[in-house]
Amino acid sequence: MTSSAEVFALPPHLSFKSDPELVGADAEQFAAVAEALALQKGELAARLDELRLTEGGAGQQALDRDTEIHRLSRQLRGLERFGVDACLGRMTPADGSPDVYVGRFGLADEAGRRLLIDWRVPAAEPFFAATHANPLGLASRRRYRWNVERVVDYWDEVFVPGDLVGRVALDDQSSFIASLGSARSGEMRDVLGTIQADQDAIIRAPSRGALVVDGGPGTGKTVVALHRTAFLLYSDPRFKQGRGGVLFVGPSRPYLNYVANVLPSLGEDSVQLCTLRDLLPEGADAREETDASVARLKSSLDLVRAVGKAVRYHQRPPRAPFSVTTTDSQELTLDARDWAEAFVAYEPGLTHNEAREQVWEEVLRLLVDKRSPQASEHAVRASLVRDERLRAAFAKAWPLLDPASVIADLWSVPAYLQWCAPELSAEQVRALQRADARSWTVSDLPLIDAARRLTGDPNEFRQRARRAEALVSQQEHMSHVVDNLIEGDDDGEGVVTMLRVEDAQHSLIDEDSLPPVDFDELAGPFAHVVIDEAQELTDAEWAMLLARCPSRSFTVVGDRAQARHGFRETWEERLRGIGLPKVEVAQLTINYRTPEEVMAEAAPVILAALPDANVPVSVRSSGLPVVHGSVADLQQVLDVWLDENLEGIACVITAVGGGSGGGDGPSGVEFDNRGRVRSLTPETAKGLEFDLVVLVDPEQFGTGIEGAVDRYVAMTRATQRLVVLTTD
Repeated sequence: MTSSAEVFALPPHLSFKSDPELVGADAEQFAAVAEALALQKGELAARLDELRLTEGGAGQQALDRDTEIHRLSRQLRGLERFGVDACLGRMTPADGSPDVYVGRFGLADEAGRRLLIDWRVPAAEPFFAATHANPLGLASRRRYRWNVERVVDYWDEVFVPGDLVGRVALDDQSSFIASLGSARSGEMRDVLGTIQADQDAIIRAPSRGALVVDGGPGTGKTVVALHRTAFLLYSDPRFKQGRGGVLFVGPSRPYLNYVANVLPSLGEDSVQLCTLRDLLPEGADAREETDASVARLKSSLDLVRAVGKAVRYHQRPPRAPFSVTTTDSQELTLDARDWAEAFVAYEPGLTHNEAREQVWEEVLRLLVDKRSPQASEHAVRASLVRDERLRAAFAKAWPLLDPASVIADLWSVPAYLQWCAPELSAEQVRALQRADARSWTVSDLPLIDAARRLTGDPNEFRQRARRAEALVSQQEHMSHVVDNLIEGDDDGEGVVTMLRVEDAQHSLIDEDSLPPVDFDELAGPFAHVVIDEAQELTDAEWAMLLARCPSRSFTVVGDRAQARHGFRETWEERLRGIGLPKVEVAQLTINYRTPEEVMAEAAPVILAALPDANVPVSVRSSGLPVVHGSVADLQQVLDVWLDENLEGIACVITAVGGGSGGGDGPSGVEFDNRGRVRSLTPETAKGLEFDLVVLVDPEQFGTGIEGAVDRYVAMTRATQRLVVLTTD
């Protein structure tokens, strides 16, 4: 029997919770969990070693072996992330049946006894969803707080009065409330054990259509989105990696770095995390659009639709007859009707560059059919393929397109833009022109993406062409080899003769030696897309994401009151307007992060600009009033806080912002070189949280709704203390 002292490391003020009568059964359970984990890890490691020493083979055999190695490696990584701290808590059923322990994953011992049930299975739902009004069959629930495989606190909730003396430690959930105010780090805290009933209901909601998770600061929107992602991957076979997978879109790279470890800690490492910039290579260096009127024009679906017309402009069949002379002196002519026929001879749904190959083949066929009866079809076709005039005429009529070049032409050729978007005024056309057409802005990205989907990726197209050429070359070589082997076969029978079979010859092709084709993993399609801070997306940006999710299965996370450019519609109106007809909205109204002292100052800021803002109610107090002072005090504020707090992260939020760590801060302030102080703008701080937040001249954040939103967002990043400094 394991001693409770080996697992429970409660601080002195919680020593009453260390009573063996309260934690003895848990200690025994944890010992069994540790033993089962060690056994499973050992078995998985041994199996992996065995597979890696096995000959890989070829074809399907090699694929099956590699797939099994990947599966077992992923399973082992999941187990190695946790020890006994994989246990989230226990449920005590009201009917007197044995306690049920809920874990990050399911686990059984050698005898098949269930030690942990996976938090995502239906049987675990009461652990998160039970309330005093609806206990869901529970007498009590216990949640653990872990630190390096040691329980440093736990709290019990009793739902049904009964004989629970000696089994529960009642403290009115003070442990839970205290945990909300614990020091922050550079990564999002592990909160699976503290998921609340309102959050759990959203996590387990059906995945058909769009589900909007609407909530103010600190309500756990991001937590819900991440855990919902893990839940859907586990429970819905449509979302497995091999069938489309899940895309998670966040507002910024610092935000993604902050939440990056959450999904792996939940056993899911196949989700693609990105920002909108990451969806295109041009996004890496794209700057912000400085002209607000230009940004508005580019954000509309009108210009997205104009991109389609811009691509079709390059699919114009010649109207004049075209003649070509073959090597055997035949003159073959394509008239306007022939060209028109060829230019519609491609499969529906192909991109411009894909369709180009089929149209070219149709051009060749039409010309070959005009040859004299005595001429060889193969010889005529070969002659046409080599004809530079014909190739040049076709390239002019249906060129290979680069999507970025299509958009660059719109910003540099006014007549082209006017033809593609006739609804634009002459003044608007002039405003969209620029000297360096390829100096990309963030507002250009949805338009480049639309062009890319219509033209196809030219690099991928060229790679496929090179691979096809190499494959033909190998097939021709293999055919010659087979012919030579058969010529040397004395009786013309047996294994050598079987090589004439086409499938046998294909099996001899060395596909590993063929040029590779790089696939864009972020191009989709995805079975489900999760979007955080979705209130900021423009119509054009929504089009980027809709194109990646044909199923229209979305989790949309946001807060209308945090939309920098205003959000007057309802969520239903907004999403139906951009093409999501089936919309459900779930609201979160409890602020678990921001103390009431901070919210008391932050709420009036946003309500003055947006009277219907969904301002959440804080559930805790930090006991630290908001401090106001002079910008000249910034260095002192930081120094004192760093001296008094050995853990935690501070953030200085200014209109300009700075780096992510040490170095010079605003006005030459020297930041802590241990990386415990950040310098951000309100926009880049969105979605993050810090123990101390220092606002520097918040009135400089802007005016109107944008300024009010930025101040509200910046203030509500604080989990402990807020300091507001202004210039004297």
